[in-house]
Amino acid sequence: MSAAAGYASRAYAESLSEFGEVIELPRAGGFLLGQAIPGAAGQDAVGPYPLLACRDWNELSGDLAALAQRFICVYGVTDSFAEASPELLAATFPDVCYVYKQHFATDLSRPLDEIVDSHHRRNIRKGLRNVEVRNVVPDDAAALQAWQGLYDCLIERHGIQGIARFSPTSFAKQFAVPGFQAFAAVDAEGICGMTLWYVDRGVAYYHLGAYNERGYGLAASFAIFSTALQQFAEQGVRWAALGAGAGTSASDSGLTRFKQGWSTETRPVYLCGRILQHDAHERLAATAPVGTKFFPAYRAPRA
Repeated sequence: MSAAAGYASRAYAESLSEFGEVIELPRAGGFLLGQAIPGAAGQDAVGPYPLLACRDWNELSGDLAALAQRFICVYGVTDSFAEASPELLAATFPDVCYVYKQHFATDLSRPLDEIVDSHHRRNIRKGLRNVEVRNVVPDDAAALQAWQGLYDCLIERHGIQGIARFSPTSFAKQFAVPGFQAFAAVDAEGICGMTLWYVDRGVAYYHLGAYNERGYGLAASFAIFSTALQQFAEQGVRWAALGAGAGTSASDSGLTRFKQGWSTETRPVYLCGRILQHDAHERLAATAPVGTKFFPAYRAPRA
């Protein structure tokens, strides 16, 4: 297999090590995080945020079976470009396997002028008049510091909690993950927006984006996305994986409209789960809130 990059790499999993022990899937070529179960003995193995990526999905079932002595359940959200049929996923995860979201994707073999909607094209022109888009190199300490400031704005704006909040230590590691590329929007006052991407096996995965108030007003996001997608196409990258809108459904949110305006299609991601220790799972599930749809049920939020 080719060298792992992006979400399939050990380096990315280790950037999340504050949230669990990094567990290698040696045959499938991916990683999980081992996490303690709050208020109970035992651990679960969880796919890294935001996606579980593997090099060979056909080997994943065997890797999961080998974890049965250590973990009660394993679960995660699959890569939108996973080379795995719904039937293979259902066989690998016999307890839970359903379409969780539709992720937007862009076929970069097509000219961007044919893809991008008219509203976005107007904002691209506005953004490119207002900002210069620059490439960010992984070891640029000033860019990393600027990114942290932008992401702090995003945290405050949307009240981000949990693993998606990311620590400065995690971001420093994420900048060093193989396949990392980033683009910054710069005006006279400095960096006002930035996006982070991971390129792996012909796909550019949009990882994160953040802007300050100046960046929002200058339409920096449109300038950045236009430049990034054009550069990826010039590099020979075939697809851009843009992720989903906000929430668990395809609601008419601003983020959904933004991503849809760059996309050529949608691809499903699956929420998958497998019980490895059935007796332990049943004991813990008996304590879960009645009627919860969470998997595992014992991890459902308590009132």
